[in-house]
Amino acid sequence: MDAIDRQKIELGRKGEEIALKYLIDKGYELIARNYRFKRFGELDLVMRDGKYLVFVEVRTKKNTAHGTPIETVDYAKRRQIEKMARLYMTKEKVPEDTYCRFDVVGIVIPNSEEPQIEHIQDAFILGD
Repeated sequence: MDAIDRQKIELGRKGEEIALKYLIDKGYELIARNYRFKRFGELDLVMRDGKYLVFVEVRTKKNTAHGTPIETVDYAKRRQIEKMARLYMTKEKVPEDTYCRFDVVGIVIPNSEEPQIEHIQDAFILGD
């Protein structure tokens, strides 16, 4: 792994920490973090917000020169998150009548400035 890959991983971890603190401060409860699936990837955060089980995708960038972090959650990424959410619910035996939601948190961490956080609740729905 080269230095650029390590920097990208570190930026992502930092963004997840910021997002987690932000959501906990809003009253969310952490259920799982970096829940991995060998063939499909990982769910960044699985949280509880009242009656909702929330699958949270966290995207972090240093700047918005090539778009916002939220804009990087395209159709293919949404389908991947949906697939992992379904697998999670099956594996963890989550009741079928559980209310679920998909949130996206975009974090921009400019050099030596405060992070900018954008949170979209219910960012997409299954099959959207």
